[in-house]
Amino acid sequence: MDRRYRLVHPSHFQQVYREGWSWVHPSMVLRAMPNGLPHSRFGFVVGKRIGGAVVRNRVKRRMREAMRQRLSDVPTGLDVVLIARAPLVTASFAELGKALDMLLPRLQERTGSE
Repeated sequence: MDRRYRLVHPSHFQQVYREGWSWVHPSMVLRAMPNGLPHSRFGFVVGKRIGGAVVRNRVKRRMREAMRQRLSDVPTGLDVVLIARAPLVTASFAELGKALDMLLPRLQERTGSE
């Protein structure tokens, strides 16, 4: 994923946590808010409770790839943060995709885009 599509500054993550909308799935949480840019940016959070560094990085790579495959389903002009939950560690890539497929339509409903 291109750098311009990534949330990298902690202040941007904090702003999404404070002011954004939230949807919950058993394996992940999706938080989002408008960013005023012509493109959406994404951040991925995998806490230490999920596992060691190797496990966390693997989960983050899988989340990033699943989101990259669904970029066309995400409305433009949003900051989106995906937060991993414990079941995501043992989930298959297909299950990860299904979780995103359940969360992204809610995001579209909220923003009023198709």
